[in-house]
Amino acid sequence: MPLPLPSPHSKHETRKSQSSIVPSDREPSEKKDEKYQAKISPSSPQGPLKKRSAFEDLTNMAFEMNHETLYLAVKLVDHYLMKVICEKDKLQLLGSTAFLIAAKFEEHSPPSVNDFLYICNDIYKREELLAMEASILKILKFDINIPIAYHFLRRYARCVYASMKTLTLSRFICELTLLEYDYVQERASKLAAASFFLALCMNQLGHWAPILEYYSGYKISDLHALVRQLNILLTFQSCSRLKTVHSKYSHEIFFEVTKIPPLDMLTLDKILRCNSEAEGLVLW
Repeated sequence: MPLPLPSPHSKHETRKSQSSIVPSDREPSEKKDEKYQAKISPSSPQGPLKKRSAFEDLTNMAFEMNHETLYLAVKLVDHYLMKVICEKDKLQLLGSTAFLIAAKFEEHSPPSVNDFLYICNDIYKREELLAMEASILKILKFDINIPIAYHFLRRYARCVYASMKTLTLSRFICELTLLEYDYVQERASKLAAASFFLALCMNQLGHWAPILEYYSGYKISDLHALVRQLNILLTFQSCSRLKTVHSKYSHEIFFEVTKIPPLDMLTLDKILRCNSEAEGLVLW
């Protein structure tokens, strides 16, 4: 018997209208099997890198694009680097070209090649960008319909009728992971579930965990390690030299979610322990 959805008029949260600047919640196209994930190889020249700082400026382009484009572009970069050695001075070209491909896939009116050359301060020629585009598509065999966490966040938010503020907080948490190689091998659905659950806990809405479990397919106990890891990332992100994501989500349009304090580890462990005990009672 399907688990009923909570009432959209729940007293715990009130839905807010979505600003036009907040990415639209359009339905995603059919994605390939989620098992298609990038794997970091110890021998990869990009493997030891912990920060993708070369792409920081690309996450805050002058022209507005959907967040789906950002997530897909990062996925394209990760998958490409698993198969090809890219020189350091070509990483910005790779990132810009990945955005170009992702924009063509996700945007109704994608920016032109000249726009991307401008973002790179014209340090690359048009022929170089087009050659990189052909290389990426050839290496990936034109198989770029990759699952991204952003689509799953939207799905989970709809299932629990979360407010836009809670959804935006989960997006902030999830977007921080785009700058970290530690999360490359996580399934998009699991990363989204952990980010969303942490956002619920930060807004004192952890009681929606059973519904999240039902619709995500993950037990909260399966997410414990990842939730702790995300909370640590959120706690220390203010000390990072990568300020782009934090600056963006500090804006009123994004409900200033960066002002919501992360959970201290003792509080988080207590929440996770209570959820585990609740799961045990249900199983019993």
